[in-house]
Amino acid sequence: MKTALVYSDKADSFDYGREHPLRMERLPLTWRLMRAYGLTTLPNARVVAPEPAAETDIARYHTREYLDVLRRADAGLDPADGAIYGLGLGDNPVFRGLWEVAQLVAAGSLTAADLVASGAVDRAFHFAGGLHHAFPDRASGFCYVNDAVLAILRLRERGLRVAYVDIDAHHGDGVQHAFYADPNVMTISTHERGERLFPGTGFVREQGEGAGVGFSVNLPLEAYTDSAVYLPAFEAVVPPLIERFKPDVIVAQLGVDAHRTDPLTHLALDVQGFGRAVQRIAALAPRLVALGGGGYDLRNVPRMWTVAWAVLNGVELAPTLPDAFADDPHTPPAFVAPRQSRGAPRYRAATIGAPTWPPHPPAFVAPRQKPWLLDFAR
Repeated sequence: MKTALVYSDKADSFDYGREHPLRMERLPLTWRLMRAYGLTTLPNARVVAPEPAAETDIARYHTREYLDVLRRADAGLDPADGAIYGLGLGDNPVFRGLWEVAQLVAAGSLTAADLVASGAVDRAFHFAGGLHHAFPDRASGFCYVNDAVLAILRLRERGLRVAYVDIDAHHGDGVQHAFYADPNVMTISTHERGERLFPGTGFVREQGEGAGVGFSVNLPLEAYTDSAVYLPAFEAVVPPLIERFKPDVIVAQLGVDAHRTDPLTHLALDVQGFGRAVQRIAALAPRLVALGGGGYDLRNVPRMWTVAWAVLNGVELAPTLPDAFADDPHTPPAFVAPRQSRGAPRYRAATIGAPTWPPHPPAFVAPRQKPWLLDFAR
């Protein structure tokens, strides 16, 4: 099996703003943790740095008028008509380099799709991608360009039948919208219920339209759903649909904000539960394009995407944080738990098979001011 990790070190040079929950630091942290574990030099894996996507490639889904606004916002100044297209204060701020980072994100997922479609690799992972909320003519939910849709369209151009599986805590509304009437793309999203969480969609009744009826599937989850509940629910819904649909390739959005320490959501998965879901997706996929997505606790995002990349390569991680990462001056001190005694490990197991604590009742998990205190070592 051949794999590819798609990553550009340029992406982390952009900044949504000091108060914004989406921290681009999560990308270099993930890269450095993967590197420290030896996952960037695996014998059957390659690392690919994408070049910015051409506007024509992005216009395959997004409108010319919207792309013109993104280009004008690249200088970091709000276009006069920006609000019409979802830009401005709040979720989708204007910052210097906005258009450039949108091109890089799109390019990474298109590169991953091309590598898989061509047969160069069996699995590709672009963890900076998975920005699944963007619509053809507007930004939404921290997402400016919908790279997942662009990747699926590229695969469809090759004549491939595509299943999209989204395990982000937020409903993959932008991707569902793009293929709502398309019977050649099945979208499956597991997420926190829309009554409680942005974008307020993803209900069971959203099943597609026209020829696409039955090809949009949603599994909304109650708050505090943990791995013990999530994994059986996933198993009951996702594998039977994939086996019946028989895709040529799966595009998986591996958002990690369903983790119980995430400050923006209310689900309660642990690293091991996430890893098992990724294992299951990989086993179901004839070929796989994996993307990142949400994730707002910097202490856990790098570990979970590192676990995902390890799973895609059949690698079991060592039970302690590598010294090369823990001692890296760029690693935030809060990321590393203090040693309890001389020689004690800094960090508990992030391996798939590591034991987990019993699930906490909602009354225990509910105080979320410092959620990492509850689950930092998991």
